[in-house]
Amino acid sequence: MSDKNVRVQISGSNAPPGEETQNAPAPDSVSEQNGERHETHDGPTLESLVDIVAIDPECYELDLNHHRVGKIENLEPLVNVERLYFRWNLIKKIENLDTLTTLRELEFYDNQITKIENLDRLVNLEILDLSFNRLTKIENLDALVKMERLFLCANKISQIENLDSLTNLTMLELGDNKLRKIENLDALVNLRQLYLGKNKITKIENLDKLVNLECLSIQANRIVKIENLEKLTNLTELYISENGIETIENLDQNTQIETLDLAKNRIKKIENISHLTNLEDLWLNDNDISDWHNVDALRDNKKLATIYLEANPIAKDVQYRTKLKLAFYSIHSGFFCYRNYKRILRYEKKNVRNRSAALK
Repeated sequence: MSDKNVRVQISGSNAPPGEETQNAPAPDSVSEQNGERHETHDGPTLESLVDIVAIDPECYELDLNHHRVGKIENLEPLVNVERLYFRWNLIKKIENLDTLTTLRELEFYDNQITKIENLDRLVNLEILDLSFNRLTKIENLDALVKMERLFLCANKISQIENLDSLTNLTMLELGDNKLRKIENLDALVNLRQLYLGKNKITKIENLDKLVNLECLSIQANRIVKIENLEKLTNLTELYISENGIETIENLDQNTQIETLDLAKNRIKKIENISHLTNLEDLWLNDNDISDWHNVDALRDNKKLATIYLEANPIAKDVQYRTKLKLAFYSIHSGFFCYRNYKRILRYEKKNVRNRSAALK
């Protein structure tokens, strides 16, 4: 331990096991083995942290992930800190950060925070993660004009608002909230990635000003029509799976699309995508496609590397795999097509194994 380290008290929690938090990390944020959750972190173990920790006041990064921290306090000695991590703790309020003006990244993923507040002095902040908390409103972010990435997924936010000052924002994550409408995004002209999955949105709208948008994810909503994407000419990834879409349409101006996810909709026909000459990945599994002539519609998509058609009526054909292989051979060169075909088979086999395991 360095002589220059200072000893600070960290307020923890005496909550009984199993009652430490009501929030759960995203499924892909932890590993699961034999039915048990396993989380990894770089900081000291829980057992080594009681009430006092030794901190180098000149450190640039402080990791207090998964330490049962109940309150933010006693961090004034950190004169140079740029990255501060409080993931998987029991924090209820954002406070006592005013002196940490050098902060560039601040993470409160999976805590119990109910309000965005007391961040005005953190004018150099570029990344803020408040995912998996108990927020109901986007507010008090006006001073954070250098913000580039904002993560607010898995909260209880019902409206997109109060983001006008964040003109440098390049990523906005608002998945798994209670949003019903896309709105109030006009000022975010530098936005490149927008995630709105798992909400209650009924219409694609109010995106015209986001001309630099490259990735739009709006999965698991209540959308029935692809529309109002004409201005998003730089879009390379579009994810609209798990909605109620029946027709592939209105993508005429989106010629840069490389990944198109339309899985789990109500689509009967593959159409209006031959002009997407940059298309590499097309997900159409779990739709209502029954005619093999649909595959012929892809002959102009020369860069297509992956297509998923599993769980469509055509997949019930006993000759499904053979026909799919032949169709790809007729559309593309033999080697390229064979590689695609093998990838499709691996995808199908994985799904079969998953279904079989679920039935046991």
